[in-house]
Amino acid sequence: MVRNKYEVADVIHRFLPQMIQSKLLIHHKRTLNAISRCRTAALGSHTDKCDSCGHIKISYNSCRNRHCPKCQGIEKEAWIVMQEDMMLPIVYYHVVFTLPHLLNSLCLSNPKHLYDLLFKSAWRTLDTLARDPKWIGGQSAATMILHTWSQKMVLHPHLHCIVPDGALSKDGHWQFPKRGNGNFLFPVLAMNKVFKAVFMKGLKNLIANEELILPNDLHKDRRLVKKLLDQLYQKDWVVYTKKPFAGVNHVIDYLGRYSHRVAITNHRIVDINDKTVSFIYKDYKDGAKKKVMTLDGEEFIRRFCLHILPPGFRKVRQYGFTSNASKAKSLNKARLALGQRLVILLVRKERKELAKLRIFGESDKCPSCKTGKMETIDTEEGNKDPPFVTNPFTFIKR
Repeated sequence: MVRNKYEVADVIHRFLPQMIQSKLLIHHKRTLNAISRCRTAALGSHTDKCDSCGHIKISYNSCRNRHCPKCQGIEKEAWIVMQEDMMLPIVYYHVVFTLPHLLNSLCLSNPKHLYDLLFKSAWRTLDTLARDPKWIGGQSAATMILHTWSQKMVLHPHLHCIVPDGALSKDGHWQFPKRGNGNFLFPVLAMNKVFKAVFMKGLKNLIANEELILPNDLHKDRRLVKKLLDQLYQKDWVVYTKKPFAGVNHVIDYLGRYSHRVAITNHRIVDINDKTVSFIYKDYKDGAKKKVMTLDGEEFIRRFCLHILPPGFRKVRQYGFTSNASKAKSLNKARLALGQRLVILLVRKERKELAKLRIFGESDKCPSCKTGKMETIDTEEGNKDPPFVTNPFTFIKR
């Protein structure tokens, strides 16, 4: 595999040691250290040998961190396999729910609470409209993917949602939407109104129950909290919906591109020097033209850390009849209602094996003789503790 000329790991190696005074959260440090050590001797290695020709292959271990630009391949492919397994032969819609920038400071202080509320509010919006006989009259479903960044890596929390064209009625029939919305599932104005109302109610409850860490200005002067809430009510909230996907294959292709994306990929980094990092971004205000942005190295790391999610937080979620609790039974009900054959969903192990086969082909076949099988003959453990445990800013040289 050819290594990119520049990587996020290179930025971390070069600039994080200079950030001694920075107040980085412990799980941010752990993530940065994992990325910096990924596929190096620091994480250990394993040696494989062909049982036919004796070919030897030594591979460094991956960090498997979900924020690492190099470690999303198999997980992403296994997730795509699961989505393919669940797809119905109908049209799917793409809906995006975006939080106003006024909430950015609260998101930084309370990512778990605010992003959980974003998921719940988006699903409540879709579910409320789907159950209304005026629009559909049944239980819908949604695959939701959280992204927190813009092309410039600033904070921009939004949800990409894939929603089927219709819903399951109580009597087990497939109910298509009442047409009249043009090519869209629900009217955008209706979604805007419900989304804002649900989120604001949840936000006020979190504040009233003192479950949020308020930024200094809001904490010192509670009148500013009321001012913020008033501004949020007055602001137009953005729910964006696109025309339906052309077919199931387009849905899968879209999901594959967005599901396990990280804040910035290695191939977007075009230059690193002693002071700055330059990377490519799309300027959507100028016809999505590709441009180059240059940031101070420490600022690049600071922006990258904005998008490191809390430990254990699920950034991809299923709702409605595709939720984990009932998806096998409910999906077969939907297939039956649509005149399709019933399907037994693949289990996690089967999805993982299929994903590996797609990416690597026969991964145990010798790359040299093409006939023998590679067998692991030796493993070498890396350093169990990340470098910052003993010295916060000591890193393994690449």
